[in-house]
Amino acid sequence: MRILLVEDDPLLSAGLRDALGQAGYEMDHLAAAEPAPDALAHGMHDLAIVDLGLPGMDGLTLVRRLRAAGNKLPILVLTARDGLSDRVSGLNDGADDYMIKPFLLPELLARVQALIRRSQSVASSLLAVGPLKLDLSTHEAWLAGEPLPLTGREWDLLQALALAAPKVVAKRRLADSLSRWDKEVTDNAVEIYVSRLRAKLGDGGLVIRTVRGIGYRIDA
Repeated sequence: MRILLVEDDPLLSAGLRDALGQAGYEMDHLAAAEPAPDALAHGMHDLAIVDLGLPGMDGLTLVRRLRAAGNKLPILVLTARDGLSDRVSGLNDGADDYMIKPFLLPELLARVQALIRRSQSVASSLLAVGPLKLDLSTHEAWLAGEPLPLTGREWDLLQALALAAPKVVAKRRLADSLSRWDKEVTDNAVEIYVSRLRAKLGDGGLVIRTVRGIGYRIDA
């Protein structure tokens, strides 16, 4: 899981990067809002944590711009502004949650986990991408109506790509999703699993495309 932190306080940023890193999250950090839309444009992040009191463009303007552009990424706002009108404005303008500084790290981690879990929830256990159908509850897959035999890691890879479709999934994120507590999967191993999965998909109407320098996406 990857988080973008937009925060100009260096001490707070360092503390959050350490805490979230220890909790297993990959972190990217920006000290200003202006570069954030470009950083989030590739769909590599699962959550943004945004401070309101930023230099230049403030955090609330950033939230509005992201939502106006159709970006549905979960956004957790951090701010020292504790007025009711500030909280209402933040939520009405597109933030998913709002935390007032100072805050307790265990509560922040719990809210981060809840927002990511909510954003990735699927209403049905059945998922379709073109001719591909996945049953997320039974780990069964069908391509053009025919059963698609997959190993455990091939299933994990295909599921990650299908859940994100049509967005690009970063290679590092795929490696994290394929890793187990006792064995880390490298970026080179991801390439091997992608190659095997492409061979199994054949010419069944589904393509795993390489987006150079970023990762992969699945297209019908």
